[in-house]
Amino acid sequence: MDKQQLKVLFLANVPSPYRVEFFNALSADCDLTVLYQLYRSSERDVQWTAQASGTYRQVFLRGKATAADKAFCPGVTAWLKKGWDAIIISGNTSPTELWAIAWCKLHRVPYCLEADGAFAGSGSGLKEWIKARAIGNAGLYLSTCRELDQYYLHYGARADRLRRYRFSSLTEADILPRPVTAEEKQALRRELGIREARMVLSIGQFIPRKGIDLLLQAARGLDKNVGIYIIGGIPTESYLTFARENDLTGVHFVDFQKKDRLKKYYMAADLFVLPTREDIWGLVVNEAMACGLGVITTNRCNAGLELIRNGENGYLVAVEDVHALREAMLEALVNTEALGRCALETIRPYTVETMAADHMTHIREFSRLQK
Repeated sequence: MDKQQLKVLFLANVPSPYRVEFFNALSADCDLTVLYQLYRSSERDVQWTAQASGTYRQVFLRGKATAADKAFCPGVTAWLKKGWDAIIISGNTSPTELWAIAWCKLHRVPYCLEADGAFAGSGSGLKEWIKARAIGNAGLYLSTCRELDQYYLHYGARADRLRRYRFSSLTEADILPRPVTAEEKQALRRELGIREARMVLSIGQFIPRKGIDLLLQAARGLDKNVGIYIIGGIPTESYLTFARENDLTGVHFVDFQKKDRLKKYYMAADLFVLPTREDIWGLVVNEAMACGLGVITTNRCNAGLELIRNGENGYLVAVEDVHALREAMLEALVNTEALGRCALETIRPYTVETMAADHMTHIREFSRLQK
C-alpha cells in the first residue's frame, strides 16, 4: 500500500515531544491524522510540548480536562465516523478514550489499543470493572513489554492479538556512536561545575512516586567522592532537610535542563539511577543508555524490566529496598565502563524510527484483517 491508500486515525492525549517525533516519523508511511485531547499536561513544564514537522494533520479536540493529561471530548465520535483503514486509541483510562472505545464497540468499528506500558490492577472495584469492559474487544493490542502484555490479558485481551513495538523517545541520531571517553567526561564535568571524582545522575520530579527519598537514603552509604546529581526542578523542603541533616554534601539538586544541556549531564555521568516506586515505562532509562550509562532502577519500572540484564548493562532492585539500591550502586561504580558499553548496544534498536516501522507493520496487518 502507498501513503494515499492507508488512512490512519490516532487518538492521543497531549503533544509531548516524544509522541510528536513518533508521529512525524509515522506520517512518512501513511495518511495520518492525530487527535489530541489536551494542549499539554498540567503536570509538565510548559516547554514539554512539541510542534508537528511531518506531514500529518493534528487536531485539538474540544472538551473538559478531567486530570493532568486526561479530558472528556465527546466530539471525538465525529472523527471516528469518517472511515479509516486503522483507528488506534492510545490509552484506555481517560473519559475520551473510554468514550471512543464504547462508540467503536457499539457501532462495530474495528480499532487497535496502544499504550506505553502498564501494571495490572487488583481486578476489583468500579475502575477495574470499567477497564475490563473497555479493553477486551480490540482488533490488535500494541504493547511495549511483558507487563503490558499481562495487563491486556488481565482485562480480557486475546493472546493472539498482542503485538510488540519498540518504545522510545530517541531518534537514531540521539544515540551515541561510541562510549564517551574519560577525557571527554572530565571536560564536560568542568563545564558543568562537577567536582567529585565519580558522578551518579538521576532525573525525575520531586514527587513520592519517583523515589528520590530512597536515593537520598542510599546515598548515606557512599563515599564523599561520589557526587549525586538529581535533576527535577525545585526540591521540596523535606528533601533539602534530609540532605542537610545527614551531611549529604555530595548530593546536588539541579533545576530542569533543556535537551542539549541535559545530554551533557548524561554524557558526564558514570551511572544513572531511577529509584522509582512505579513507572509504566521510564524513558529516562532509554536516554541514559543512549549516552552509554549503565542503569539501576526498580522492579516497578517497565523500561528496566524490559531492557536491563543484571550485571551486564545495569541492575534491577526491589522497590523500596534501600540496602539493595546502595549495594547495586557500589557494585556498579567499580564497573561503569563495561556496563555503559553494553547499555549502549542494548538501546540501539530502540528508536523513534523503529517505533514507527513497528507500528506500520501492525497497522498494515490490522488493515488487511478488516477486509
